[in-house]
Amino acid sequence: MTSDGVPQRTGNNLDPWYANYAERAAGLSASEVRALFAVASRPEVVSLAGGMPFVSALPQELIVSSMERVMRTQGPTALQYGSGQGIPALREQILDVMALEGIRGSVDNVVTATGSQQALDLVAKLFIDPGDVILAESPSYVGALGVFRSYQASVVHVAMDDDGLIPEALRQTIAHLRGQGRRIKFLYTIPNFHNPAGVTLSASRRPEILEICRANEILVLEDNPYGLLHFDEPAPNALRSLDEEHVIYLGSFSKTLAPGFRVGWALAPHAIREKLILAAESAILSPSSFSQLVVSEYLSSTDWRAQIDTFRGVYRERKDAMIEALGEYLPQLRWTNPNGGFYVWVTMPDVLDSKQMLPRAVKELVAYTPGTAFFADGRGRHAMRLSFCYPTPDAIRVGIRRLATVVNGELDLLDTFAGTGTLQLPPSADFDSAPPSDLK
Repeated sequence: MTSDGVPQRTGNNLDPWYANYAERAAGLSASEVRALFAVASRPEVVSLAGGMPFVSALPQELIVSSMERVMRTQGPTALQYGSGQGIPALREQILDVMALEGIRGSVDNVVTATGSQQALDLVAKLFIDPGDVILAESPSYVGALGVFRSYQASVVHVAMDDDGLIPEALRQTIAHLRGQGRRIKFLYTIPNFHNPAGVTLSASRRPEILEICRANEILVLEDNPYGLLHFDEPAPNALRSLDEEHVIYLGSFSKTLAPGFRVGWALAPHAIREKLILAAESAILSPSSFSQLVVSEYLSSTDWRAQIDTFRGVYRERKDAMIEALGEYLPQLRWTNPNGGFYVWVTMPDVLDSKQMLPRAVKELVAYTPGTAFFADGRGRHAMRLSFCYPTPDAIRVGIRRLATVVNGELDLLDTFAGTGTLQLPPSADFDSAPPSDLK
């Protein structure tokens, strides 16, 4: 302690400024997904790890022509600062995009952002005090967990199954936390083609989830980057379409156009909207005028719905290749079979550890994301996320064959040296369907 009662931290040989950081900096750490990119980018490695869109399916001339028209007709505006809320024309077009999922809104309540990740960070910045509880699905998006951790929140997971978030588990978790006197700020959910689980919240559960949150005065943060990328039946209408006052909706062009533009948005209740704009102006002054204008030009001059259909076909072919290869090479495992999005969630026997197994997988020239990346409490070691969005179908088959070499090699070692006998999957293979551990 210093003389004025402040805890004293000392530097170290690696970072002489360690003692000067704010306490919240302790929550900043490289995610397991980020750590994989350096390895997975090697051309000889089949990466089933990162959720990178297959941007090569987007005709380059569409983007080049949009850029040229923007610079010819609006060059000075494109290169200048803009509004903290975003360009009005693009916000109008965003309403058209959201209408495909049943959302009606006002352009005044749309706030553009530098990707939906920034919108997520702004919401967290507005609402989270250290020690607050954020409810999130079990498992949940690694990027969101990192944001919540950086604001010193406590993430409590709520169980899922093949139909998404389980309403009764949500009720029990809320009651348990309220009984402890803990403060819940919002429920964070990815209802469509979930990252990482691949499942979709059923239409019948959506009103029930919203009613539970309304009754407990809990805000819902709906993150929906994959909703338009369905393969067969479209996902049910967005949660925001059912409740305009208790849901903040996050959207993005990263998956339906290209992530390099870094254009996303939030649709928020009116009072929250104003604070989001102030928070955005404080953080970045304004989102990129150039990127917004190019996206707006693309939406106004091309058949963007047809391009989304093209992406759907590309990702459907890759998903089918992955499911077929898993059935051929790893039939003893279990996995989800998504109707859209980018991801398959694979469950292994609980004696295996996907994080410890990863170095051997990289040696076999295949990469995946360990399940532990998607939990705030250390769970998920016997699971992994496989991404089918970027590799070709042939590369996916090669990657799954290499992964099978790793998994079967680990199982053989355990059978030989540990005397485990026949290895069984846990009773609930896809998710932790029992109530969260802190209810026990």
